[in-house]
Amino acid sequence: MERISALLQTFRDIAANPGKQLYKYKGEGKKAIGVFPYYAPEELVYAADMVPFGVWGRLGTINKAKEYFASFYCTIAQMNLEMGLTGALDGLSGVIVTTMCDTLRPLSQNFRLAVPQIPFLFLAHPQNRRPEYGIKFTMAQYGKIKKQLEEIAGSPITDEKLQNAIKVYNKSRAARRKFVKLAGQHPDVISAVDRGIVLKSGYYLLKCQYTKLLDELNGELEKLPVPQWKGIKVLTSGIIVDNDALLKIFDENKIAIVADDVAHESRSFDVDAPEDETDPMRALALHFAAQDNDPLLYDPEIVKRPAHVVKKAKDAGANGAVVFAMTFCDPEELEYPSLKKAFEEAGIPHIILGYDQQMADFGQARTSLQAFAESL
Repeated sequence: MERISALLQTFRDIAANPGKQLYKYKGEGKKAIGVFPYYAPEELVYAADMVPFGVWGRLGTINKAKEYFASFYCTIAQMNLEMGLTGALDGLSGVIVTTMCDTLRPLSQNFRLAVPQIPFLFLAHPQNRRPEYGIKFTMAQYGKIKKQLEEIAGSPITDEKLQNAIKVYNKSRAARRKFVKLAGQHPDVISAVDRGIVLKSGYYLLKCQYTKLLDELNGELEKLPVPQWKGIKVLTSGIIVDNDALLKIFDENKIAIVADDVAHESRSFDVDAPEDETDPMRALALHFAAQDNDPLLYDPEIVKRPAHVVKKAKDAGANGAVVFAMTFCDPEELEYPSLKKAFEEAGIPHIILGYDQQMADFGQARTSLQAFAESL
């Protein structure tokens, strides 16, 4: 237990101060590239011997970004621009900005205009990602990003380096999937707050370093007997749940998160890239083509994702589900009725809570979660 406590403290220190971690890398002579959500090929950055650095907004108040966005925009997009405008991202040698939804598209153009001091790498994914023409389009987009990264790094990204990066990232994804399962089995040791912190810190570390720490934590957790949990078990769903004060309410009410369908968490590492593909650029395109069960991804089988979420909850032994609805996220709002229907038909109780990164008062969420826990 002593080693687990020490490892958790390491993850807490990293998650609490990403700026410190960024400048630590810069002090080592490394360049860092900001990676905006979602599905940007971090492997290209890693293969360029630079640090992929996750940029998923931050908690706080939006001020300057309001000049560029209407009030009804997702706070992750607004916070990312706010950080650019206030200089919080100036330590980055570039940013990769994707365009997966109607909010990220204007963010990309606003960021390009408002933050000219940071090199801008624009990435457009195809919605028809699985047909051969979609794979070729993805490869062309990734090829453009590759050239820009080579210019920033001052050295080429070789096939050998990229193939190694794919292996490093697959190993990391496997370690995170294992951690999610173990954390669900040991909620007495890994609180909801610490679970979120461990996953969040992975955005601020080189994946080889992060995986080494996580493998050690997983090994320590595997040594422990599985306890008889006296609280309830839930699946969480949404884009991001990065507020310790909110997650602390789960811990106070003995609500264990045993699985998640969160973009910032499990959706980002559910799928591996193929390692047997001779062309590593095609392997990255196939990795994106294999992504699925996300409201931002085109799905001709519209009822498929809710069934996937229900299966995740059942497989993890969840008693219920908590849906975090990002304020002003149209894709999630449009999908919720089908998700609600799937939970009801499966007999899985659930609640939906509004969330954004400016929230500081969780009184209503506390009442809802307490009542939900008591009902189960």
